[in-house]
Amino acid sequence: MTATVTVDRPADPTEQQGAWRPLRVLLAAMDADIARIYAEAQISGLTPSMVMELLKLHAHGPMTIKELAESVQRTHSATSQKVAAMRAAGLVRTTIGADARTKKVTLTAKARRIIGKLGAEWRATMAAVADIESELPYPVGQVVTDIEAALARQSFHDRIAEKLASDPDWK
Repeated sequence: MTATVTVDRPADPTEQQGAWRPLRVLLAAMDADIARIYAEAQISGLTPSMVMELLKLHAHGPMTIKELAESVQRTHSATSQKVAAMRAAGLVRTTIGADARTKKVTLTAKARRIIGKLGAEWRATMAAVADIESELPYPVGQVVTDIEAALARQSFHDRIAEKLASDPDWK
């Protein structure tokens, strides 16, 4: 006769899905569709998350990582990682900037060959987003504005900290 052992497992907090998780999944699916467009056009090494930076470099010329980060409203760290990925894909090269602490990011010949297509894809994507927005009763842009207003009243940090203050597991 075999004895059955019951093990008490803690509740999995990730089972409580937030209302915004479907939005993250939706955006990932939309990015996958854009990546599929690149694959169909036989553009290798490119991900949708690289396009804004590549278009900025094309429009404004070589930039330091700091300048590029500011132009796309991302952190220096995130942009540095993105530049490394774009360099590995052969889309940009970096050179020493005005001093040894900075790097200038420049498009490669490979990126310049596809930049027209990237601009076309960006415009088509923005038009498709506008089409989708026209079908919605409440535009996503308005949702963002409303969320920003709510966060101006009380930051996300403060809202989380307030919830943690009453959670015995946090103490």
